[in-house]
Amino acid sequence: MHTFVVAADAGQFQKAAAVLSITQQAVSKRISMLEKELDVRLFTRTARGAQLTIDGQAFLPHARELVRVQRRAADSVRPGRRALRIDVMSYRTAPAAVVRGFHQAYPEIELDLVTIVDSAPAAIAAIEAGTIDASFRAVGSPVSRLPPGIAAMPAVDDAHQLLVGPAHPLASARSVTLVELVGQRIWMPGMLPGSEWDLYYYDLADAFGLTIERVGPHFGTEHVLDVLAESETLGNLAGEHTKYLWPDRYDLRRIPIQDPTPVYPMSLIWRHDNPHPALARLRDHLATRRTGVSDSDVWIPSWGRRKA
Repeated sequence: MHTFVVAADAGQFQKAAAVLSITQQAVSKRISMLEKELDVRLFTRTARGAQLTIDGQAFLPHARELVRVQRRAADSVRPGRRALRIDVMSYRTAPAAVVRGFHQAYPEIELDLVTIVDSAPAAIAAIEAGTIDASFRAVGSPVSRLPPGIAAMPAVDDAHQLLVGPAHPLASARSVTLVELVGQRIWMPGMLPGSEWDLYYYDLADAFGLTIERVGPHFGTEHVLDVLAESETLGNLAGEHTKYLWPDRYDLRRIPIQDPTPVYPMSLIWRHDNPHPALARLRDHLATRRTGVSDSDVWIPSWGRRKA
């Protein structure tokens, strides 16, 4: 098909052969095979070259489209041609913000952002299977240890803030400490049991004597914001980089947590033998622009501590 299109554009089999880096005999053979398969003549051979027949003229636009489709199909799976597929957990959270910064720095790189996995084990399995190129996860816990062949690097340290409604007793505070949160009801619905997130909050509660409630189904972020806006007792822990939008009448407050600041340490994980060149560009970007906080002012679970 490609040979037919090139020959039609060149007007001579000899010129087509030069473009394709094959012999003129090979061009003639390919065209003859195509004509035999279609049971029509596509070219009239003359001393001046090869002219399209009426059937050839009718077939040419369809042949061009088939060649374009074939190229797009091949490019979709060639490293460096297809989009880099990255799992960002949620489009609201820190990984999505990091990837947005990467896209702003390298707008020519095509990206495919997905939120198809809900835990580190699932992300690791997807990377091993090749359904995604990379994911942002907290690694090092018993449920998120990396198997051979999976690499990781620090990506973003997401500091937590307290999210409360205007009637909450801490609503007017400019900052709070973890000690001040002892006895407060921290509501984190929809926690996936056995996930690295679940383990992180369990360790945080255990380390500081916090009350973190996981009760109730998770009806979505909007439902959580609705409840917080009306509650006098419930608070929520939200990542500093998590983007929430709510009506002005909710008057929700985001309050920094200090002395220490609980931080969720996210790493980029990928398969070590993944050759996609954009993956290397992303790693370089993270290495030079990683968002972090001072180790002396933060709390990170022992399994999440790693070298910068």
